Amino acid sequence: MQEAFGTLLRFSTTFHPATNGQTERTIQTLEAMLRACVLDYKSAWDEQLSLIEFSYNNSYHASIGMALYEALYVRRCRTPLCWHEIDEALTIGLELIQTTMDK
Repeated sequence: MQEAFGTLLRFSTTFHPATNGQTERTIQTLEAMLRACVLDYKSAWDEQLSLIEFSYNNSYHASIGMALYEALYVRRCRTPLCWHEIDEALTIGLELIQTTMDK
């Protein structure tokens, strides 16, 4: 099937990576985000994984020229957590905004 589609499979293992640089960079980014979460939240880090996912999916990716969310849904994510882009979100409370920006 892969041959019919003209796809070249590049298998990778832990000790012998054989993937492209983009994949390796993505893995490094996710590792850094996870490591920061574990250091910041200590024993409750697993409860914060959804924030890491949200952050990664809504950050700009140079390879596609937009955020993953935007690529999937063909629109930007409209959330109070991105308050610096959405003026109306200031009504949710300054403390929540400051905490989010600090994290």
